[in-house]
Amino acid sequence: MDLLCSAYSNSDDDQAEQEPEPKRPRAGNPTPLAYQPPKPQPRNDLGRQGEAPVPGRYVSKRERALMGSATPSVPNPSSECEPSGSTSVTGSLLESDLHSNILALLRHKMKGRPEPGQLPEKLSISLNGHKKAVNALHWSISHAHLLASAGMDQTVHIWNVWNKNQRKARVLNYHKGAVKDIKWSKMGWLVLSCGYDLTSRLTDVEKGSEIRAFEEDQVVNVVKFHPKNPNLFLSGGEKGRLRLWDIRAGQVVHEYIQRLGSILDVEFSDDGREFVSSSDVSRSNISENSIVVWDLVREVPLSNQVYGEAYTCTCIRRHPFEPCFVAQSNGNYIAIFSWSPPFRLDKFKRYEGHGVSGFPIKCNFSSDGDTLATGSAEGSIYLYNYRSTSLVRKIEAYSSACIDVAFHPTISNVVASCSWNGDISVLE
Repeated sequence: MDLLCSAYSNSDDDQAEQEPEPKRPRAGNPTPLAYQPPKPQPRNDLGRQGEAPVPGRYVSKRERALMGSATPSVPNPSSECEPSGSTSVTGSLLESDLHSNILALLRHKMKGRPEPGQLPEKLSISLNGHKKAVNALHWSISHAHLLASAGMDQTVHIWNVWNKNQRKARVLNYHKGAVKDIKWSKMGWLVLSCGYDLTSRLTDVEKGSEIRAFEEDQVVNVVKFHPKNPNLFLSGGEKGRLRLWDIRAGQVVHEYIQRLGSILDVEFSDDGREFVSSSDVSRSNISENSIVVWDLVREVPLSNQVYGEAYTCTCIRRHPFEPCFVAQSNGNYIAIFSWSPPFRLDKFKRYEGHGVSGFPIKCNFSSDGDTLATGSAEGSIYLYNYRSTSLVRKIEAYSSACIDVAFHPTISNVVASCSWNGDISVLE
């Protein structure tokens, strides 16, 4: 009997294995309702709470309880930011330090169609702060002296462009991966950004706090606010999924399902009832689905054979006044399409002369709609006349690729641009 007792003395799951150290007195209740962390003891099995059990080894109830109650902290190696994110205040967001002539131009409210302005000629301001490539730029409409930039260094910068003292106003460190796109909301101080951390994030720039994070199952490449309802925005990502979000509820309102490649850009129609998406077709020889026109509410494609050439289009932009849109093609030209069904390609007009060379080069219309600007792989900015498609001006800006160009919403002869090496310039 003594031999049987000694053989089965460790069969109780609630009792740990025997060790040379003296036995610890057992608690009155062997399975406590709430685990209380014990005091440091020389027991190795309790000291490895955060370690994963060896495959095939028996794990007792006590060890399972300890592992379940412990929540070890695992740092994210891909991010240098704090888990909750932060905002660095480096300057002022206000207009108080601007020059009087700039302030007068910014406060000038244009009614109807903007008057034609002069073309930008030379570099006026350099904005330095990003440590890696800058992917996107966007001017604020309600605060036209502010410019937002999204970088591969996982940060969003807010620039008070014409400030006399400090042009860098805010640095937003909420993303845990490279930031792909940035958009200002029409509702004041809000910016929407997206990136490699599988999220889109809405941030209040003035308060320096994140309002909401919209988590997805894909890298988010592009975001776009609805032109009529600022509470809605569209997102597109690496897995070819398009989603319409409501920022008030933080939920998906509509999802658009089609076998698409990685979504590169989206653009709404003027009334917001339709939108255009461009996707990567480089992995297949089929050109359909490169550009798709969608019905926003019915979630169905109105046409998926808009662009018949086997080139990927990295950027889609709607003309500010006329029913048409343009697409930046990897074929080293910009194509123009009608926004009316059947959304035909204009075979007699294209903007060519610049090179893309596989970079995510973007283009943009001026506020008066007369000029189309684009970056290029060699680092120059090309300005085309919208109607004649002729090259009006070429500005050598960078030694690396010029990724994005953004016309100012009020001052038509001001253009902001960014490069693959992290530089941002404002040309006047």
